[in-house]
Amino acid sequence: MDTETRAWRDDFVAQLAQPLFAEALFDRMPDMVFSVKDRSGRYVCMSEACADRCGLASKRDAIGRTAHELFPRHMADRYVEQDDWLFSTGQPVLDNLDLTLFNNREAGWCISNKTPLFNASGKVIGLACLSRDLIEPSRAGIVDERMAAVVDHMLAHYAEPLRVEALAEQAGVSAAQFERRMKKIFQLSAGQFITKARIDAAARLLASTDQAISAIALASGFCDQSALSKQFRQLTGMTPREYRLWLG
Repeated sequence: MDTETRAWRDDFVAQLAQPLFAEALFDRMPDMVFSVKDRSGRYVCMSEACADRCGLASKRDAIGRTAHELFPRHMADRYVEQDDWLFSTGQPVLDNLDLTLFNNREAGWCISNKTPLFNASGKVIGLACLSRDLIEPSRAGIVDERMAAVVDHMLAHYAEPLRVEALAEQAGVSAAQFERRMKKIFQLSAGQFITKARIDAAARLLASTDQAISAIALASGFCDQSALSKQFRQLTGMTPREYRLWLG
């Protein structure tokens, strides 16, 4: 992005009278939950769907409250653990399989993504979270705590060799059943999901560090820079070097 384009965009954003416009957009999407929290875990805003699940009369009733005040403790504990990791690392939380509450107040599963929010000085001051319900997979019984734990393991250990057979054993299913579950939940095979996690990690390092691309490749779980470049181009249309230059 060139300097002129960046200045134009920054000026546009600065003029917005309603910086939390996304909240209103997600109010009309009952299968998705949007929220913003500060570093103390207090909700700055949340969509109507989230407020409804928490049994609140209005989403305004959530402002200033925390997850432990609104959700069952076992859910809130996990949310806070994710938030603390994000705040300590400054890195987003991607594709997490989490327990949630559906609109009928029954427990179900969702895929959550969280991104850090920075102030003008570059300090993380909060986060934005977007979660998508997995209603059909939840009802079909293909998502359970063992499956969620395996997904956590894949996201935490993407840089290590991961065998589908071993992952399936951890989930308590056959390799074929594990692959079907991954495709049903994420629309990706297990191998594609792992590759995506590695590409996401490489993209974060390209954006936030000056490390050599060869070092980033190894840190992200690729055997060498060539393997990273090939996969990165396939998924983004750019080489890692082009991506870093594009970020400016």
